[in-house]
Amino acid sequence: MQINESIAIDESELEERFVRSSGAGGQNVNKVATAVELRFDVAGSPSLPAAVRERLLARRDRRLTAEGVLVIHAQRFRTQDRNRQDARERLAAFIATGLKAPTPRIATRPTRASKQRRLDAKRERSTIKRDRGRKDWD
Repeated sequence: MQINESIAIDESELEERFVRSSGAGGQNVNKVATAVELRFDVAGSPSLPAAVRERLLARRDRRLTAEGVLVIHAQRFRTQDRNRQDARERLAAFIATGLKAPTPRIATRPTRASKQRRLDAKRERSTIKRDRGRKDWD
C-alpha cells in the first residue's frame, strides 16, 4: 500500500478481520460480515521512518492501543470491498498526518500599541461598570 513516494506499507503488516456491522440494514445485517476491522502495528512497523513513527505514537488518538497498534473500524458502506477500501484510505490519512513535522513556534512579544489598546479597553470597561452602580442620576 503506497502512502507517498517514499513510504509504502507491505500487505503483510496489515491485519484485516471481517465482522458484522452494527445498526440498521435489514435482513442482510445479520447474515453478512461486511464491516472491516483493520489493525496496523505502528510501533513495530519497519516501513515507517522513526520520526514519523514517533509523531504518530505521540498523538492522542483513541484508535491507538497502549501497545501502539492502530485499530480502524470501517462499516460505513454495505459492501465488504468498499469498507475495506475505506479502512485503507483512513489508514493512509492517519499516516499522512505524521509525515509533516510541526513547525516550531517562535515566541513573540506584544507590541507597545497592542498593550496600550488592551489597557484602554480595560479602562473603558471599568468605567462602564463603575458608572452602573451610581445613584446620582437626575
